[in-house]
Amino acid sequence: MWAVVPAKDLVNAKTRLASALDVVERRRLFALMLEDVLTALAATPALAGILVVTRDAPLAALARRFGAEVLTEAENRGHTAAVVAGARWLMAQAIGALLTVPGDVPLITPAEVGAAIAALGEAPAVTIVPARDHLGSNAVLATPPDALPLRFGADSFHPHLTAARARGIEPRVVELPGIGLDIDTAADLAELVRRPVATRAQAWLAAAGITARLARARQAVA
Repeated sequence: MWAVVPAKDLVNAKTRLASALDVVERRRLFALMLEDVLTALAATPALAGILVVTRDAPLAALARRFGAEVLTEAENRGHTAAVVAGARWLMAQAIGALLTVPGDVPLITPAEVGAAIAALGEAPAVTIVPARDHLGSNAVLATPPDALPLRFGADSFHPHLTAARARGIEPRVVELPGIGLDIDTAADLAELVRRPVATRAQAWLAAAGITARLARARQAVA
């Protein structure tokens, strides 16, 4: 099994956090979150490899530091297109199973990745780790890699369940709190800084004074 991680250009990273972070902070946060994700994936024994799909040169260089392969996009066509391209690359390499996670789940751990992999059955099979709101799909595992038609977005979890069942596959659902927290909104960011510091992203938020700034903002509206 290989992991596929889509990573859009840093210049466009995390625009939905504009109410909480300036553009430089958003880019730095995303790069650190991606580094946290790659750290966890690289430390997962059950993974044979990592494929990062991006056209951003700094992010590609970061991926290669972790021994990842890089699939270069001609243009940013979105999360779904990047993962589908990654799945096709895996199929062309005769790789039999896919795990895809986004680059913005910094609390991911090797133990969580291992638990998700262990839940995947014999082909054809699908396992999904939902977002904490049970709307998004924060990790999808499939064997073969094209077992499930993928479609990511704010409301992908239940459509993925429906699509798997339409193909005669009963998907397994695994609740994992680290993978379940993707950082898209100011509320997600607030939840990240509330949790114990265990990642590069959290440590930087604290060192840069952002954690304290967010706390002051919460107190001001309380």
